[in-house]
Order: sequence, then C-alpha cells, then structure tokens
Amino acid sequence: MQVTSPDDVRNVVLIGNAGSGKTSLFEQLLKARIVGYRGEKEDAERAAQLYVASVENRGVLVNFLDAPGHPDFVGELRAGIRAADAAVFVISAADGIDGAAQALWDECTAANLPRIIALTKLDAGHADFDDSVAAAQSSFGEGVLPTHVPTLGPDGIIGNIGLLSLEEHDYSGAELVNRKLTADDSHVETYRGPLIEAIIQEAEDDSLMDRYLSGEELDTEYLLDDLMKAVATANLFPVVPVASNTGVGVEELLRLVAHGFPTPSLHPNPPVTTPAGVAEPSPATDPGAPLVAQIIRTTTDPFAGRLSMVRIYSGTLRTDDVVHVAGHRAQADDAHPDHDSEERIGLIQAAVGTELQPRSSAIAGEIVMLPKLTTAETGDTLSSREHPLLVEPWALPEPLLPLAIRAATRNDEDKLAGALQRLAVEDSTVRLDRGGNDQLVLWTTGQAHADLLLSRLSERYGVKVEQEELKIPLRETFIAKATAMGRHVKQSGGHGQYAVCNIEVEPLERGAGFEFVDKVVGGAVPRQFVPSVEKGIRNQLEKGVFAGYPMVDVRVTLFDGKAHSVDSSDMAFQLAGSLAIKEAATPKTVALLEPLDRVTVVVGEEYLGAVMTDLTGRRGQLLGTDAEGHKAIIRALVPQTELARYAIDLRGIAHGSGTFTREFHGYELLPSSLMDKYAKAN
Repeated sequence: MQVTSPDDVRNVVLIGNAGSGKTSLFEQLLKARIVGYRGEKEDAERAAQLYVASVENRGVLVNFLDAPGHPDFVGELRAGIRAADAAVFVISAADGIDGAAQALWDECTAANLPRIIALTKLDAGHADFDDSVAAAQSSFGEGVLPTHVPTLGPDGIIGNIGLLSLEEHDYSGAELVNRKLTADDSHVETYRGPLIEAIIQEAEDDSLMDRYLSGEELDTEYLLDDLMKAVATANLFPVVPVASNTGVGVEELLRLVAHGFPTPSLHPNPPVTTPAGVAEPSPATDPGAPLVAQIIRTTTDPFAGRLSMVRIYSGTLRTDDVVHVAGHRAQADDAHPDHDSEERIGLIQAAVGTELQPRSSAIAGEIVMLPKLTTAETGDTLSSREHPLLVEPWALPEPLLPLAIRAATRNDEDKLAGALQRLAVEDSTVRLDRGGNDQLVLWTTGQAHADLLLSRLSERYGVKVEQEELKIPLRETFIAKATAMGRHVKQSGGHGQYAVCNIEVEPLERGAGFEFVDKVVGGAVPRQFVPSVEKGIRNQLEKGVFAGYPMVDVRVTLFDGKAHSVDSSDMAFQLAGSLAIKEAATPKTVALLEPLDRVTVVVGEEYLGAVMTDLTGRRGQLLGTDAEGHKAIIRALVPQTELARYAIDLRGIAHGSGTFTREFHGYELLPSSLMDKYAKAN
C-alpha cells in the first residue's frame, strides 16, 4: 500500500520468552494477510535477530518486528522496542510467567510501550485461562484485562468471545464464523463487568459510570473507542487468547493492532542532541520536517556488504540524498569509534510481506532497509546535512561472558581480524579485548550468543578458531623483606662481562606500583650503571620472577655492588639486576595477587538468598543489599577467577530474572591453597 502519512503506519514488535509461541504467532499474522504465504524457516540466525515483515491490515500498513526471546539477545530486543510504537506481548499459558518474562515486561514498561497480551498454548494439558490471567495481573498489574475469553473444543481452543461485542468468533471450520452470543455465559460475565468498569474509569466519565451502575446497556462502539485510547496510552493491556499453531485469535489481534495501537505521530520520539551534545527538542513525526532517522540493526554479507534497518522519526528520506551520519557512544572503543561523516543514499527498500521492494522515498514513521552504507553502524543517526543531530542510543547489555579464542591456522589468523571487525559492526553487544595475558578475548552476552558468533566466523566468513582456557591476569608481589645478590661474571678470555649488585626488596601497599631506590655509596656501582640495574629489574618484573606473572607493589633498594674497570657494561648490570630480583624471590617471600571485581547483581527478591549464598561460595565479600520494587540489589567484591562463567550460572540461579554488572576493583592476595594451581597453570 502507498504510505502518504505517518497515520497510515503501525510499528509493532512481538515480544515473548523463547518457546512461548511468539515466532509461530508472527507467522500466523503474516499468513492471515499474505496470500500464499508458507512461512520462513526457523534456524539459529532467525531466532537470534530482529526480523521485519509488513502487511496491509484494515487500511493501515503494519510493520511487524519479531524480536528474539532468548535473554542472550536482549540487545536485539531493545532495538525492536526502539523501532516500534507498540508491542504484542506473548505469554505461554503452559509455562506461566517466570523471571525472564517479568524482565521482558519491565523492558516494555521502561519504554512506556503500549501492549496487547497474546495468551498462547491454552491447549496444553495443565494450561488454564483463568489461572494465566490471574498470574499476569499479579505480575504485571491490574491494567491487565481480558477483552476476549476462549471457547474450547475437544482438541483445544477453537475460538473466542469478545467481551464488549458479545460476539463469538468460531475458527473450527474452514472459514472464520462470527455470530452473536445467544446464551448467558458465566465465564463472559466474570470478566465483562471488570473490563467495562476499567474502561469507564480510564475515560473519567462519571455520567457513563452512573448509567452503567443503573443497569443501562452502554454503546459498544463507544466503549471500544475508550478502550483503544486506554490501550494507546499504555494504561490498559488487553488479553487475547490465541493458538499460534492454528491462527485462532489472529483476526481479533489484527483488529486491535489497527485500531488500538498508536500511530507513529502519537508515540513520543527519542531524545536528540547536536553532535556536540547540546540537547534539542525531540523531532516531530512530520514528513516535511528535517530528516532524523536511526539505524536499528545492521547485517553484513561477505558479498552484498552491509544492510541497515532504519526507523525514520522525522522528515523524508529520498534516493540520492546526501545525509549526515553520526555515531557517538558513551563507551567508544576500537570496534565502535565515534564518527561523523556524510553518505549518499542509494537504494531504499521497504518490506512488502517478507520481500524487499525498492522505493524512491520513505517518510516519518516508516521502517526501511538501506544497503551498502559504508560507515553507518547500529545505533547511528541519519540526519540532514544542514541540521545534523544525534538520536540518543538505546542501552545495550554489557557482554559479560568471556571467550578466549585463537586462529586455528596461519591462514585463519590472516582473516580473523577482518571477520571480527565485521562481527562487531553487525552486533553492537560484541566487545573485543586483548587480555592482560596477551590473549584474544571475545566478550559475549551468554553461551547462545557465543555459539552464534563462532558459527558466523566459521560459516559466514570461513574463519576457524579454537577456544582456549581463559587466563586471569594474576600478579606477583613480595610479602616479606628479602636481600639478594645478582652476579653476572664471564671472564674466560676476550672482552668479558662483569657486574655485581646487592639489593633489598620490600613489599608496598596495594596499587603503589614499583619504586627503585639508589643507596649506593663510594662508587661500588658506577653512577652510569645504576639506571642499568633498574632497567634490568623492571624488565624482569614485567616477566615475573616466581610464576610468570608481572610483579607489582614492590620497592627495590640498590645498596651495594661491584664493577670492573674494563668488563663492566650496561648489559652486564641489566642482567645482574634481573638475577638479583629472581634470587630474592622464594616461596616464603613471594605470593600471587588476584584481581577482584565490584559486582552488582539485580534479581527477583525471591532469589536474594540463593544469589548471596552463591556469591559467598565464590569467595565473594558481600558489601550490602538494597530493594527496588520487586527487585533485590546485591553488591559484592568477587575474584575474577570465580566470574568466568557467572553470566551463565546467574541465569540458572535466578531463573532468568538476574542481571549483573562488574568493574575492576583491585588486587588482593590469592589464598595459599590456590597458589600451586595457578603457578603450575602458567
């Protein structure tokens, strides 16, 4: 259909747990409006990325966005929320509402996103509509109200009854049959009264409430209009029973989407600033205003290059336009540096069903695809050259599961850097790091994310990598004073080497670093060779003197030595200094330090005890707890050696409701019971 106004568009994201029937419902919504549509193949790539398709529905163009349900891909979910103006929230009646579902609902609430709840899998043996509604109301609030109740047949749900229209929608035959309810239904009455009262309350119409309480039959269309207003403002959340495998309830969902969800003009646009950081008013959803758009996601192809999904907030985007591209992030890195550039728009494509078709232009409110933008990345802003702006990026999850990798062959090593760069462009949650032990570390959001990235490296870019054990950046330090002599003497003929130095070593406070003190008197070590001793000691400390880890927090005092008038040299005293510090290091004078992170865990309050017990078992030092709504916040200092798999473990402990952040705190002594393990591991 031809889009002439933002009011012609609805942008709707489908959100739900993995296994809730969300993607199956997405397919049914498309089948209901696309003649001959057979569905898309479900695979790991499809399940991990935001997917868009459009349908014409009751005079409007609906862009449906299928967001991943797995917690590892919450970055794609947030991208979908940013692109959408409303959501269909999918709940499985068979599985109930767990911590992961609550986390998804909280994501929508934070974005003030209008929602319709699609209740699936009511045909499961232990599923119950009433129990599911009660659980949703308990978890999500009193605004959750059914607008339809299911009708059941021998094999499960066969239709539903509209509570306001009192129409029965029968999907049991070859075609949908709509008919007026002919008999009283106690199940209908259970939910109809509270729904009408909630609608009237939201409408704030006292006269209407009086008419209802006096027993007067209210105009259905009037009630429907007020319901739609309450839905659009995210005050009421209709519940519609559906069967995502058969399409039951799809037409009722589509009707609510067309008439109850807000247009792009009614949903507020995100905040904007100038590239210099000066706040500006949010852009109006006006095709005639200056262009403001944002790249929602980026895909890369070894042959076709980049393909950018773009949500237009303001203005009109036209083929051959030259636009300003801005990418500024709170934590810019080598993979995602800040940038400002200009690019010419080539082909504009829009989804027609699941296919992409070329367009000459697109207006505010639309979602389009732009191929072959050379510098633009996910989260970047496209704006007019005359008035460049920067749309506030959405919050990305911090990747907290480290994966140590190396190229399998020399040929793979040559290709690895380029492949990793392309992965980072496509996936903003990827972080690359050269660890403290010169190890290439790929930071991911979880095991599913890690597996997907390894698969992309292999299958898409032809790069084979091998995983290796993550090396924690331990440090060595002295824990007791020691004296030692470094003697490097070689005088077997020809030009010899002669250097002797005597040192005292003592520990310093944590974080003090390295100090070198010169207390040589009488020229025992000539002045020109004192820096040589220091250099030799510093070089050895960087390599380690005990277990092969860098040494820190130590003071070395040079107090005596010997030199030869001919055979002494800079190199000889460097070697003597190195030998001296190694001589001072013994199991009694040296210990290992381990890095500690300050960890903040946010979980459902019912998991507080389990998480605290687990942190204590990881040698964590609990710093305190707080409460925020139905969430508990735990702060602790935890050794990095205990956190390598915590992103996975926490998800199991808190049943998907837990998140955490970590930041480096400092070093503390490694327990003596673990000394042998890490000394040998090196």
